[in-house]
Amino acid sequence: MKIGICTDSGSGITPEEGKRLGITVVPMPFRMGEEEYFEDINMSREEFFKRLLSGESVSTSQPAMKSVLEAWDRLLEENEEVVHIPLSSGLSGSTQTAIMLSQDEPYLGRVYVPDSRGVSVTQRMHCVFAKMLGEKGYNGQQIRDILNRAPGENGIYIGVQNLSYLKRGGRITPVAAAIGTLLQIKPVLAINEGGKLDSYKKVRTERQVREAIMEGLHQTLSRLDDPEARQSYIAVAYTDNREQAENFKEQLMAEFPNRYDPEIVVNPLSLLISCHIGENGLGAAVIKRPKELLD
Repeated sequence: MKIGICTDSGSGITPEEGKRLGITVVPMPFRMGEEEYFEDINMSREEFFKRLLSGESVSTSQPAMKSVLEAWDRLLEENEEVVHIPLSSGLSGSTQTAIMLSQDEPYLGRVYVPDSRGVSVTQRMHCVFAKMLGEKGYNGQQIRDILNRAPGENGIYIGVQNLSYLKRGGRITPVAAAIGTLLQIKPVLAINEGGKLDSYKKVRTERQVREAIMEGLHQTLSRLDDPEARQSYIAVAYTDNREQAENFKEQLMAEFPNRYDPEIVVNPLSLLISCHIGENGLGAAVIKRPKELLD
């Protein structure tokens, strides 16, 4: 059975990478001023951060359902079934909308939508897992059920350097942002098992940010009964500072020498997430490989 894999740009998968991986990517829109933009289509990362740093506000929304359905239709021309992996239901309503649409004709029994609650590098890996499972002969329903276990099998931690973006997005109050800035607080956030962005730790230096992220990864791996990451992938995510992310990757390589995959993927956070994190945002994740894919 041939399975098509579809996701949205919340995964951080660019159109070019999607072509290489064989994964269809539906762009999620955002607005700056009166204009609507799509990442890597009519807005580059460089232009986005230039305008973000100048103080422009950003609003985000789920992808147009017409775009999702058109992607499904194209995939069903060449595949028997489709697995669509949207941004975490804890951050967007797109999962519930896609599930509802998949339960109507002509998609019923042909399109499957897991609620894997991934974002950025975790969502990306869920797409890769789905592709691999399809190639191993699993059907759409089986892949959906496997990915529905995913929320408990990963952890992602992100350090924030500037509280103003969390304030703009309404995730903290102006008073909390002002106090935090005065005290030079740098929060480290976690995407919890419910797929929502929550506070993990509050620190004051960039070194402490990296230490807190590392501590979070160890805690997640301990919970997964995989302390050395022998069955887990490690990935790094960043907003606009690739050099910082590559340096952190080197630290992680030394910290987890026995990890499942020697490669540690370094990917930019999607602009939909970056607008809440701001410049110099740094994160890392562990994602446990499904038992169905273990050697």
